Amino acid sequence: MFKIKTFENGLRLVSNKLDSTQAATVIVLVKAGSRYENKANNGISHFLEHMFFKGAKKYTNTKEVSEAIDSVGGEFNAFTGKEYVAYYVKSAAAHIDLSMDVLSDMMLHSKFDPAEIDKERGVIIEEYNMYQDTPMYQIGWDFEKLMYGDQPMGWDQVGLKDVIMGVKHEDFVNYKNALYVPKNVLIAAAGNVPDDLENKIESYFKFPVAEQTLFADKLVENKENRNVNVKNKKTEQGHICIGVPAYEEEHKDHYALRILSIILGGNMSSRMFLSVREAKGLAYYIHTGTDDYTDSGVLSTNAGVDLNRVDMAVSAIIDEYKKVADEKVPEQELKKSKEFLKGKIILKLEDSEEYAHFLGKYELLYGRARAPEEVLKKIDEVTTDDILRVAKDVFDMKRLKLAAIGPFEDEGRFAKLLSF
Repeated sequence: MFKIKTFENGLRLVSNKLDSTQAATVIVLVKAGSRYENKANNGISHFLEHMFFKGAKKYTNTKEVSEAIDSVGGEFNAFTGKEYVAYYVKSAAAHIDLSMDVLSDMMLHSKFDPAEIDKERGVIIEEYNMYQDTPMYQIGWDFEKLMYGDQPMGWDQVGLKDVIMGVKHEDFVNYKNALYVPKNVLIAAAGNVPDDLENKIESYFKFPVAEQTLFADKLVENKENRNVNVKNKKTEQGHICIGVPAYEEEHKDHYALRILSIILGGNMSSRMFLSVREAKGLAYYIHTGTDDYTDSGVLSTNAGVDLNRVDMAVSAIIDEYKKVADEKVPEQELKKSKEFLKGKIILKLEDSEEYAHFLGKYELLYGRARAPEEVLKKIDEVTTDDILRVAKDVFDMKRLKLAAIGPFEDEGRFAKLLSF
């Protein structure tokens, strides 16, 4: 069973000792990310993530950080989301002290050297360009912009080129000081962790007492009367994303929605894959999934489709939405999808990094870590009636939106297809 400890300065630790592994992961999670930005600093959360690896007090540059972890065969990485960011090191359990040493040095003593900032600008601009040149990735961001409009939830994490080129040392310091404070930071650890883990965490992560001074703006309804966004780009394949607003992660029907997305397009035996790809040959990749946030959510289907039959592909996807909202799914199909979701969760949690992230995310965002068994039980409780009710609720023609990237010019062409 996991344990939660709150230290005197407000820093929290959630941990679980897993005797089945010789690995251990320490992950630092912070309520930050692109939701905590404005137009003047859009992209700073992601840029800051990069800068934490550029040198601190003990490990003074990227080479020293990398060599420390490489020397024990460990893995380290970080990611920036909309509502939180995370930094982790995974290693053999015998080297967990090194993991904590590297992470704490980064979190507490990063220098944000102006010379390193200037060098990293080029790296991030190339990352920006990579996404722009990869419609398979970019389509999801275009869809979120369409869904949420011009507010932080509708902005991508990489940010704006002007911000990337203009952000300075003091901007990083100010942003870090506003958010990277004990009560807004959580450390999660999982794997073959030591019995004295709490003492070690308290010793390494001596965050100074400070108060959070930056907060995410409340989500506002997107009142733009726009259901289609087309980006005209020369491509050999059309990329489309079609979806609807859905539920926040703590919604009572969250797991019914997740299972609905699997039934529709979550795997190679799903309805979208068998119908749109296999039976009709309209797409190469096709996938339905959910994006789940603290106060909102989205269900959408992404596909790479034949340019000459893109209209047919859009209609075929919408037809599958209509079918699942009109007819109850068979019990066997529901059972298969529930077992698929449970199986994927169980397989992921064999990895200490995934386990630590699982515990840490729920405790950070909702103040309540949960055991995997609780999640598996909620999945088991979903019925065919739940799936039909949720499908009828979310698949409202007036809320359906579509983003497309390809050699397309006429948004009206796609708007006509958004009909049940």
